[in-house]
Amino acid sequence: MAGSRLEKFGTVFTRVRDLLRAGVIKPSQKPIWYDVYEAFPPKREPLHIKKLTRQHIRKDETVPDIFYREDEIRAKFYEVYGTGPRAFELSKSNFVSTCQRFVEKYTELKSGGELDDSALFEEAGKALLAEGVLLRRRGGPAVSAESRDPVLELKLTDMLAEQQSASPAEIQETEHSPQTP
Repeated sequence: MAGSRLEKFGTVFTRVRDLLRAGVIKPSQKPIWYDVYEAFPPKREPLHIKKLTRQHIRKDETVPDIFYREDEIRAKFYEVYGTGPRAFELSKSNFVSTCQRFVEKYTELKSGGELDDSALFEEAGKALLAEGVLLRRRGGPAVSAESRDPVLELKLTDMLAEQQSASPAEIQETEHSPQTP
């Protein structure tokens, strides 16, 4: 049917009837149901009446944020340590990420001790290091259980400044001293 497809401009029967009268549909092509419907019309005309719709006022449905204590720990973990050196092993069903291990160790230490959050965070990192899990801070060295040797923390600029501050007499002595073969 090439006419309007809107049901509000008549029923399917009236549209087919008008197409037959106009000769658009040949009598041999009329639908099977047409003769039955014409012989036994319904008592109530089947019209499509579109329900009135109100103007939908959009309400801002605020969904409350759901934060768990573990989420705060995870956020701080990713902020301090990043995502880690390797990707997650999603093919293994029993895989536990480094972050999840950290959260479990953190909650274990929190239940057993009386430390504040920052000290507890550091202790959880040290406990994981003792278990063999290496955590690297973003842009920094790995977390270590004991303090590092201060000689290793000398910066290159400090070494250059120290070398430049050496007296010129010392430099001349090293240049003119006889070398033994």
